[in-house]
Amino acid sequence: MSFPRNAHRIRFTTLAAPLIACAAMSMAAPAALAQAWPSRQITLVVPFPPGGGPDVFSRIVAEKLPARVGQPTIVENRPGVGGLAGANVVAKSTDGHTFLVAPNTIAIAPHLLAKGAGGGADVMTDLAPVIMPASTPMMLVVNPELGVKNVADLVALAKKKPGLPYASAGNGSPMHIGGELFRRAAGIDLTHVPFNGVAPSVTAVLGGQVDVLFVAMGGGIAQHLRSGKLLVIAVTEKRRTAQLPDVSTMRELGYPSVETDAWYGVLAPSATPPAVIARMNQEINAIIAMPDVKTRMNNAGIDVRGGTSEAFGAEMRDDHARYGRIVKEFAIKAD
Repeated sequence: MSFPRNAHRIRFTTLAAPLIACAAMSMAAPAALAQAWPSRQITLVVPFPPGGGPDVFSRIVAEKLPARVGQPTIVENRPGVGGLAGANVVAKSTDGHTFLVAPNTIAIAPHLLAKGAGGGADVMTDLAPVIMPASTPMMLVVNPELGVKNVADLVALAKKKPGLPYASAGNGSPMHIGGELFRRAAGIDLTHVPFNGVAPSVTAVLGGQVDVLFVAMGGGIAQHLRSGKLLVIAVTEKRRTAQLPDVSTMRELGYPSVETDAWYGVLAPSATPPAVIARMNQEINAIIAMPDVKTRMNNAGIDVRGGTSEAFGAEMRDDHARYGRIVKEFAIKAD
């Protein structure tokens, strides 16, 4: 029995066709999933009370996102346990439409609290990075009544008055860590006065109960800086911020080790399909690029960031490791 000369080619084509079709389908599946998503309401969980930077940002997204994806978006505030209570809610969500919007305190909290605090979620393994949409300048602020104009004046005063108190948003916050790094670098004796959040710490300094404050600009302090009720004398970022272009960094002032930051990140449950994460990343990048959104965020003291989920994940891991070392070094405890 004879076979056509090209029978092997016919047979190969016959066998390969289903494989090629399957490969094409598998490649198309993520794209199709991203197009089909969302199929219901999107929930942004903010693990702190209303009014803070992550809450402000989340409400801007909740306003802009529905027109882009065709589904409503709501914000839920789930405060408690240093942000871990809200993180736990998101980590255990299985609907594919629930996201966490949190500051970098969630990368610090696991070093301060007992394992399992907040419900048991591990923020480094049970949550997947989506995007770092924003950051806010970290600052050293004083009440003008204190009579200091710059960091050199503050150091000189602290040497005359050992135990000079400074306020922060709470034990283990980036603000507290900034204060401890400054205390050591300047060789001065400062007394930490923790408050339950940014707003109470700002109120205390406005009222003169404490005259020195480490704080994030996105916490509603911008209006007090503009009015002159509070004076910013340094930023603790790596570089100067566009929000305060004339204010020197601690590095520029001779304190390179005094470096803290405050970013806001969007995270999803770790089981979220990559296509959904990519779509959410795309949409938020588009939203923060809108001129009116940039203006609103800047007016609230928030810098626009954006970028890939991979870049955000790398920065979050770096912060988790770095702040973990600092917490251990200074024996910082939770409130």
